Amino acid sequence: MLQKYISEKPFVLESGIRLPRIDIAFHIYGKLNAAKDNVVWICHALTANADVADWWSGMVGKGKCFDPEKQFIVCANVLGSCYGTTGPLSKDGNGSVYYDKFPDITIRDMVKAHTLLRKHLGIEKIEVLTGGSIGSFQAIEWAIMEPKVIRNLVLIAGGAMSTPWTSGLNEAQRMAIRADKSFFKKTADGGKEGMKAARAIALLSYRNAVAYNKTQPLEPDDDYRNLKAITYQQYQGEKLARRFDARAYYLLTRAFDSHHVGRNRGSLQKALAAIKARTLIVGIDTDILFPEEDQQVMLKNIPGAELQWLHSDFGHDGFLLEFRDLTRIIRNFWKPVKK
Repeated sequence: MLQKYISEKPFVLESGIRLPRIDIAFHIYGKLNAAKDNVVWICHALTANADVADWWSGMVGKGKCFDPEKQFIVCANVLGSCYGTTGPLSKDGNGSVYYDKFPDITIRDMVKAHTLLRKHLGIEKIEVLTGGSIGSFQAIEWAIMEPKVIRNLVLIAGGAMSTPWTSGLNEAQRMAIRADKSFFKKTADGGKEGMKAARAIALLSYRNAVAYNKTQPLEPDDDYRNLKAITYQQYQGEKLARRFDARAYYLLTRAFDSHHVGRNRGSLQKALAAIKARTLIVGIDTDILFPEEDQQVMLKNIPGAELQWLHSDFGHDGFLLEFRDLTRIIRNFWKPVKK
């Protein structure tokens, strides 16, 4: 069941801008044991929500990698989203909906909100902290910000920074959204058409040529005006537009670009060296968003880190699809407490 924590104190963003209060929507599964050493915290990706048992059903559930009968599992909706946590659809101090006027946030702002919820829930230690894509950004930042809290860190399909390549892809999406002039109107459906195009751009980087050629095959007599790949792109854009807000999408891609663990910490290397958790890095061998060099940077600079490769034909999205192999990799690294 979705729950909500409300912090009535002003929340100061990394930029210095103050939000008058923040709401944090979250799900919990299972029970905290007497020793309080069975906490698994999962950080979600860009357009997901706090119901991790739904969108990561192959990983969370009875008998699965993260089992609510054994672990106390937490997933919180990120700051800036549209699934219950404070974001562009929230009201400002004057009672008006922010829409496109919501201030920029960073990955560190998201993690700062997570730490408020952690304390509210009475969690002192996190046995496993994990996430894929922008979820891994949150996890690695958290391990630097609170090194004594995190015991085991599992970073999936991510990196220590947003690269020029990923920022370029994100800006292409934002250009598509800005081209839809309804984005700047104070209406509930503002920017939907632009976001459809943005999603189509994003999907090309989430997958790859192998995945598209495999799942959207071309036959000799297909109508070139209505190919499977064309209708697939259109369908995915429509699907996101039915469930997500364009202002939140725009804001979260900017937060994605903010990710650099070395910012104001001397260097990326110094920041990664501060991580105390046992760390598993999971790279996807066909991921064009975060290729091998991004994984090697973390492996080289996080003390004692281990790197394992997940094979998938589906690129970056492999962490959402390859449940069996991902479970095997994580279980070989982490043995849950038996209680």
